Amino acid sequence: MSIEIIGTQIAAMRKEKGIKQEELANYVGVSTQAVSKWENGGVPDTELLPKIADFFSVSIDFLFGRNITDYRDMQSSLIEKVNGTPYEERFKQVFNYCWDMERALMDDVCLIERNSIEDYEKEIAKNEQHYSSIMTDYGFTRMGIANRLQYFLIVPETKDTEDAYFNGIDYPKFFNDFSDTDVFNACVMLYKRESKKAFTPMLLVKNMGITLEKSNEILKLLLKYGLLYSTQIEMDDEIQTVYHFVPSPSFIALLIFAREVIDKPNVFAYNCQNRGKPYLK
Repeated sequence: MSIEIIGTQIAAMRKEKGIKQEELANYVGVSTQAVSKWENGGVPDTELLPKIADFFSVSIDFLFGRNITDYRDMQSSLIEKVNGTPYEERFKQVFNYCWDMERALMDDVCLIERNSIEDYEKEIAKNEQHYSSIMTDYGFTRMGIANRLQYFLIVPETKDTEDAYFNGIDYPKFFNDFSDTDVFNACVMLYKRESKKAFTPMLLVKNMGITLEKSNEILKLLLKYGLLYSTQIEMDDEIQTVYHFVPSPSFIALLIFAREVIDKPNVFAYNCQNRGKPYLK
């Protein structure tokens, strides 16, 4: 294996990603002429190789043309890449990786080169929603790509759906509890409110126009599902119960997929329906 392959690898990756020589040069700390020299048969200094590899998010082995796919190396590189990103940008970056994984599962290789998440955001209206979904006998995915709401779900095939979904779970009771309009509205109100602020049953009375009896009934139900906890304090020579909201992202996930059932998705970047097995068996 010739060491000159490094320049060939650099040129190929740079062109594939649409990166200018100047961008790579600035990141590594060399001149544009140096990058041009590498791509025309020259070789970077050894101490520059880690920085070049980091720029393209590949291993140094890959620069030498060795396509080593050690899973542990991939894990370490991914963790380092995310941890090295400013925290406020991490979720956006991880979501882009989710889109990469979604495309990696696609059967049609040509679709792997389709638009990035950022491209989708630019090309569609703010209230539009595009989806991707892969449904096979080995598992399924669901992805809200852009622009109204972004999320990613991947579910490998479950070994025992009875144990995974049904044992010990009373779905009819749950849906009956939350079908009460006041219960649902109370949840929405609390999710819109700062969770650290304690409150009494009168908060629901004042904001929802319900009776104190109904408010206490709702709070008892939310305590049952772990969305609240209560403490007692002495105020005006009396013991009063105050509540603290414990927001769970599971409720938000419930809204996401309930909306999909109510407002069926119809615009897909990719939609693979190769599943033959029933989802529940």
